[in-house]
Amino acid sequence: MKHNTQITIILITMFVITQLIGLFVIGFYNNENNKIPFGMEPPEMQQETSPIWILISFTIAISLFFVLIKIKAKKFIRAWFFVVTIIAIGLTLNVVLSKLSLGYNSLTMLYSSLILIIIALPLAYYKIFKRSFLIHNFTELLIYPGIASVFVPLLGVLGIIILLLAISLYDFWAVWKSKLMQKMAKYQINELKIFGGFFVPYTGLKDRRKIKEIKQKYKNKKTMEKQFKKSKIKVNLAILGGGDIIFPIITAGVFYKFYGLLPALIITLASTIALLSLFIAARKGKFYPAMPFITIGIYLGMILSWIIF
Repeated sequence: MKHNTQITIILITMFVITQLIGLFVIGFYNNENNKIPFGMEPPEMQQETSPIWILISFTIAISLFFVLIKIKAKKFIRAWFFVVTIIAIGLTLNVVLSKLSLGYNSLTMLYSSLILIIIALPLAYYKIFKRSFLIHNFTELLIYPGIASVFVPLLGVLGIIILLLAISLYDFWAVWKSKLMQKMAKYQINELKIFGGFFVPYTGLKDRRKIKEIKQKYKNKKTMEKQFKKSKIKVNLAILGGGDIIFPIITAGVFYKFYGLLPALIITLASTIALLSLFIAARKGKFYPAMPFITIGIYLGMILSWIIF
């Protein structure tokens, strides 16, 4: 098992919660009367957008990210993450506020957008500019459902099948061949102090005992920090990348749009089982591309949903 049982359960739980929030958000925006705020509503289309164009968009975004890394534009990258975080959280909060407040939908789009920005802004600030893994993971639960709600209207079933295959091949190459994904993750965590995905720091039993002893012995915060550094306590980091979270949401959302809630839940269940199987089979200290495994699970979920429904 890649991580201990407790950490694995935490990651899987966060994954499932995000998937369910995603279906809740997508189900809301599937209603023609509920418009996506911030001008993110897609234009009326006779047919779905080709997955090729979405792949091109992802390629451009990743390429731009590496150009910015190359020219050391850390401030611009953090500002980019900040703006995207506000918008994504706002898209999810719009659904929550609409469900909680009977009068919210009667507000103009301008006023509702301002309300969403005011609420999302402090969450985005603490996520991007403050180091808090609790705030980080909480906001991740809201970010991916919001982003997915923009892409679901653009895709059909064949489109998402092709997109999943392409993303899985890219993930395989980026993790096992070029090591590109590891470099991106390390740069985000070490240089930008942010990360696109879930991350949970944890220590082994011996190190936890050391931490407890130091906390009991030293009450002064600065002295305590010095002792932590001297003790060379090893902190492990359990991570799950944003792509591994959002593509199952988009897939389940597409099935929700065309076939209904139950087939979408089957997709969610299948992707969860696939991810859990990877965590159980994976070895400690090694990096694995999650999307190929998740995609296999999703394809099996698709077949099962077609058989049943």
